[in-house]
Amino acid sequence: MKSAKYRLLLSFLAAAALFTTASFSLPKETSAAQAYEIDINAEAALKRFIREIPAGEDLLKIAKGVLVFPSVIKGGFWVGGEYGEGALQIGGETVEYYNITSASFGLQLGVQTRSMVIIFLSEDALNGFINSRGWKAGVDGNLTVVNWGGEKNVDSLNLRDPIVAFVFGNKGLMYNLTLEGSKFSRIVR
Repeated sequence: MKSAKYRLLLSFLAAAALFTTASFSLPKETSAAQAYEIDINAEAALKRFIREIPAGEDLLKIAKGVLVFPSVIKGGFWVGGEYGEGALQIGGETVEYYNITSASFGLQLGVQTRSMVIIFLSEDALNGFINSRGWKAGVDGNLTVVNWGGEKNVDSLNLRDPIVAFVFGNKGLMYNLTLEGSKFSRIVR
């Protein structure tokens, strides 16, 4: 009897995660007001990035493109999910809007809000991202998540990595910091 209840619970959790992931990853439309709000919040996130990451300004100067997610919400209780909306900027101007989604299973508990800045350091990596129909970290390309300490500077980064991600401004507590398996999808305007 316990085995049947256990399988039923696992089936329910798997269905809930699948539904959550599918509903978040569907392309959605953004209005002009939503786009404006994303742009304003992205600019504020970039200012925080420059303040909090000592080499932030230097990295932005050499970037071919920057994907800014001002607020990514991640939560979970065994089954987890993540969602956020952001702007892809090239030369300081927004060219597209994207969302990030992911679902996960396993030991996780909590809710966290964080900002994320993903820097494309090569034209090839940027073009591969732009030309994808839903880019998945670890599948369509690798990105390096930088654990940044106060003593580091831009010279201590391995700038051979074509895509570098910074997660900062964490609010809340969440175990598990990874972007592996996260899906990035263009938001239709």
